[in-house]
Amino acid sequence: MSRIPRSLEYLKTGFTAEAVSAARFRAYATRAEKDGRPNLARQWLRLAMEKDTLAVKLLEAAEQVRGEDADLGTALQEERYENDVLYPKMVRDLDQATADLFLQMIEAQKTHLRQLEELRQALNSSGGDVSLPSEVDEGTLAKRR
Repeated sequence: MSRIPRSLEYLKTGFTAEAVSAARFRAYATRAEKDGRPNLARQWLRLAMEKDTLAVKLLEAAEQVRGEDADLGTALQEERYENDVLYPKMVRDLDQATADLFLQMIEAQKTHLRQLEELRQALNSSGGDVSLPSEVDEGTLAKRR
């Protein structure tokens, strides 16, 4: 039996389902783009955005979006768990090719953790909103993806 109320459990489950679908749709868009079908890719991305909107509504209803300090703390905690526990545990039980993929994930996660820590420092020292790095401000980050 769950230790959390059923409604909260269902909100979190619904969030996960919508977030996973959105990520999958973005992967489909990437493939469509590689296959030379830019309009199909745009359709997949539109659907992914709609799924993201639903996921956010569910996460907010579950009271899991609480504002800057709490959200950054949660994000840091999740990144540390993924880096220190989740992926290393998985790597031990996998064939080498799959383990290598997860080792790449761990390296990317270290960058994410560093970026989140920098974001928290920037937010704490800003007294307001944070400045955007030049690659985000110029839109080059989105273009690289």
